[in-house]
Amino acid sequence: ACQVTESGEASFVGLKKKKKKLVELDPSLVEAGDGEDTLDDQVGEDEQGEGIVLGGATQYPWEGTDRDYKYDELLGRVFNILRENNPDLAGDRRRTVMRPPQVLREGTKKTVFVNFMDLCKTMHRQPEHVMMFLLAEMGTSGSLDGQQRLVIKGRFAPKNFEAILRRYINEYVICNGCKSPDTILSKENRLFFLRCEQCGSSRSVAPIKAGFVAQVGRRKAGT
Repeated sequence: ACQVTESGEASFVGLKKKKKKLVELDPSLVEAGDGEDTLDDQVGEDEQGEGIVLGGATQYPWEGTDRDYKYDELLGRVFNILRENNPDLAGDRRRTVMRPPQVLREGTKKTVFVNFMDLCKTMHRQPEHVMMFLLAEMGTSGSLDGQQRLVIKGRFAPKNFEAILRRYINEYVICNGCKSPDTILSKENRLFFLRCEQCGSSRSVAPIKAGFVAQVGRRKAGT
């Protein structure tokens, strides 16, 4: 079991520590002048697999030798140099984690999107734009109440909101080039443009139209 002490350090309880083997030195080997090599060999065998790096060990396996690089060693060295000289190109993309939509029923004819404003802040998008897209996709009407919750006319399930928000993110948040969510949505001459802060690319995005309505929520009888 793992416990956290008051100092914030994690300690493992119930694990027995391995006792290090004592290496006896054969006096006859010392006299013969072979004791040093034999001792090093025995210590190396005992320490192997313990996860311990002996003092004085070289940082790279090829140091101190005249052998050629192996392919994986050469590749790893190249990437290490790239990461040191270009931290921005390390390949560690920032992931945006969004909470699932919290949906409640209000009576029998309305649905409340409780954490609507929180998700808008996570996406760094204006609530008016996100709400316009949601209502257009659902083919319904709605508005924000006094608690900044989105109240929508009709009965919808959380999976309906998830599917529509996923489409919104792909169209109005994620950069098509580097797949970064660090983008800015701006309006120029009645057109919306998505500009990426990471790679600098820019593209126009489709306007929100109520003509296309997602098939979610209630269905007509016989369909």
